[in-house]
Amino acid sequence: MSSSTPQDHEPLIHPLFDPATSTFTYLVACPSTLHAVVIDSVLDFDPATSRISTTTADSLLSLIRSHNYKIVKVLETHVHADHLTASRYLQIQLASDGAEDEKNGSIKKPEICIGKRIVPVQERFAEKYGIPREEWEGVFDRVFEDDEEFPVGDLKVKVKHLPGHTPDHVGYMVGSNIFCGDSLFDPEVGSARCDFPGGNAHALYNSVQTLFSLPAHYRIYTGHDYPSADSRSPQPYTTIADQKRLNKHLKEGTTKDQFVHWRQERDSGLAEPKLLHQALQVNVRAGRMPRDGMLKVPLKMPGGWKL
Repeated sequence: MSSSTPQDHEPLIHPLFDPATSTFTYLVACPSTLHAVVIDSVLDFDPATSRISTTTADSLLSLIRSHNYKIVKVLETHVHADHLTASRYLQIQLASDGAEDEKNGSIKKPEICIGKRIVPVQERFAEKYGIPREEWEGVFDRVFEDDEEFPVGDLKVKVKHLPGHTPDHVGYMVGSNIFCGDSLFDPEVGSARCDFPGGNAHALYNSVQTLFSLPAHYRIYTGHDYPSADSRSPQPYTTIADQKRLNKHLKEGTTKDQFVHWRQERDSGLAEPKLLHQALQVNVRAGRMPRDGMLKVPLKMPGGWKL
């Protein structure tokens, strides 16, 4: 677990890697005020036993408290389909030691936040899984407009819409760093799949060009890494220059037609994530559990069978 060195208007960044889901969570802090945000947290889930645990989230809480950080927001880049978010658990655990409200001095619980295109995604999966409206409507404390800015202590965070992997996908830019979620991966891994509902390879290509328009030295922090066995340790970031030069799917000079053709062909042969159904049902609820304690998993039945 490491952190970057802060400079003027630059954050402290702590990457935390969950090997079970190959997910990076980021703790991003203002060095002068110790106000901080969490990006893309993980709640542990064992599909064999349907048991939820908080080991990964508790490690994050220990790190937060060891640095005396005050979490002001728990951020999601999108509704994840490969892991459960710990956002609600973190909000509850951090409610008593958050930042003070400047107006009345009371302690504010961290806000759970996501991009503004979340509602159609919630509606789609609520219908698919039969989720009652009262369990998903309004569960996010704040939804961001495109290019909206908000403070974290003395830092400023800018929200960037990065559709493609999913339609609701956003990134968060802080200083010379952008947290791109599942838009780009390490150059040797390439790009994210675009076959989820609302995903679009054309849109992902355009989002990557938006990222590539940033200065060459900017760091791009990814949501996952999948290093081949024993080849290297998981890498949380690369520079824009390295991505443009080395990304195996989208390096500079790759045309949109080339990428879209390859991405669609690749996606047609991919298996669904092993936590797909469980993750979507929890994540559209912003990390809250179903009130009846039940998650639905659709059956795949041989042809000719009838219920």
